[in-house]
Amino acid sequence: MAKKPRWMLSAYALSFLLLLPGGVAVAATPQQVLVIINDTSPVSQAVGEMYVRLRKVPNVLHVRCVDSALQQPNETIDFASYRAQIEVPLRAFLNTHPGIDFLVTTKGIPIHLSAAGIGQASSGVTETSLDSYLAALDYDQLPGTVKVRFERDTTGTAWLNRYWNAHVPFTHARFGGYLVTRLDGYTQADAQALITRALAAERKLEPGRILFDVQPEFGLGKRPAQPEAISNPIIQELSLDTWNAEMIQACDDLTKRHIPAEVDLEKRFVSARRDLLGYFSWGSNDSHYSLEAYRSLAFLPGAVGETGVSTSARSFFPQTHGQSMIADLIAQGITGIKGYTDEPLLQAVASPIILLDRFTEGYTLAESYFAASRFVAWTDLVIGDPLACPYRAHH
Repeated sequence: MAKKPRWMLSAYALSFLLLLPGGVAVAATPQQVLVIINDTSPVSQAVGEMYVRLRKVPNVLHVRCVDSALQQPNETIDFASYRAQIEVPLRAFLNTHPGIDFLVTTKGIPIHLSAAGIGQASSGVTETSLDSYLAALDYDQLPGTVKVRFERDTTGTAWLNRYWNAHVPFTHARFGGYLVTRLDGYTQADAQALITRALAAERKLEPGRILFDVQPEFGLGKRPAQPEAISNPIIQELSLDTWNAEMIQACDDLTKRHIPAEVDLEKRFVSARRDLLGYFSWGSNDSHYSLEAYRSLAFLPGAVGETGVSTSARSFFPQTHGQSMIADLIAQGITGIKGYTDEPLLQAVASPIILLDRFTEGYTLAESYFAASRFVAWTDLVIGDPLACPYRAHH
């Protein structure tokens, strides 16, 4: 066999060249990012243009679709409109701009995608997060992809995430699909603050603590914990004690690395904390949940989190009823958070063990959340600057 030229490296070998000594990931570059701006939405334009300017992103796609920032019904787009107004121009851009790995959607672009043929099935219609659908672009053409079926508790289909539990930097060339995050919140100012917080944390990460508000009434699970294996088809939701066990394990792992973290095992819902660099809780699924307590939390720049709540990203308009909202946490200062447009089952909730391991090792926000998430083309929505990487400077 002829010897390969030294520059002809496999994608696998290249991924290891993208690691610093000690296995710390090299931060992704703005050239790997494509920002999607809805030109019918002044809010989308303002948020997208600010991100492009501050991150010096050269790749911008302008689309025209319903303005989801105007009213809540506009947060849903039907598949035919999505295909014509977003996917067709997106594919055309990607075909002429190789090297894109991250997509950024902006406030003003819908969050719900209806009738895409994949996602949660309800009354004969599938409901999918638009961002999660984009994350699985062309999954159906890749060898080895696995479609998972949900057959009880909730029904539907999703793709198993090819980047799940990966410990190398993400590239579209190696894994397929894209890592998609969103700049959104109740207001334009909330969405834009996600950008400035990420940049502030990269300049200086203030001392803080990562909090795990475990609800012991759900059980504490088995230790040492690790992300539970899932079956296909999925016929029941994971036991709630498995996520409690993961939160406790994640805290132990961080403590061993001298990263300040704490587990709260009291039944009461934690309140009035203002030094948070991370937050993991059951939100309104905690029987002792208090909206006042939830809204009393405050976050330092660089904070990330997750809540075990089924519809925490159902809207970016204030709600008067229903489950707790991740938009509240964005308004309270968090830099990265994951939520769900429709019922995800606990299997879809981000693994705190994986998420915090990657993020505190120096992986980007997008890589950390997607490595910790099992599915794409499901109901997931990741909020924040995909390039946010505040811990890399500490390695």
